[in-house]
Amino acid sequence: MSNRVAVVPGSFDPPTQGHIDVIRRAAGLFDELHVLVVHNPDKDAMLPIAQRLELLQESITEAGIGGNVVVGSWSVGLLVDYAEEVGASVLVKGIRSQGDVTYETPMAVVNNHLSGIETVFLLADPANSVVSSSLVRQVADLGGDVSPYVPGPVARYLEKAGPTDF
Repeated sequence: MSNRVAVVPGSFDPPTQGHIDVIRRAAGLFDELHVLVVHNPDKDAMLPIAQRLELLQESITEAGIGGNVVVGSWSVGLLVDYAEEVGASVLVKGIRSQGDVTYETPMAVVNNHLSGIETVFLLADPANSVVSSSLVRQVADLGGDVSPYVPGPVARYLEKAGPTDF
């Protein structure tokens, strides 16, 4: 049997409990899992990519997720180019609602047409289904407590940074 490699792409700005849940579950399904911070031109980033990488790595480690996870970033070229480079045959996307399905489906179809890569949708744990990075950013920016929605390293970072320091 060949090595099963998958990629979980996202902006992870900031990483949430939902992201960590999807990463944990995907890590159990594949031999090697690449968690990839990508730039989304449709979003204004709160955190620089280097900070997101650090927070993701710390959150994955603190969650005790296995040693088959590689954290990285990609900003040049198509996502399918990265997948091909690392030998991945699957992209993994977390789905919270019908809106996510509507948003992700065209990308899944185009990625498949471009490279033959499959996209697997993992349904969000209901406890995480209403939490998005955008919502976390808004609550954090207004000085609210985001600790129920983000992993410990992210909560500590945001608390230390304060409402307007990011």
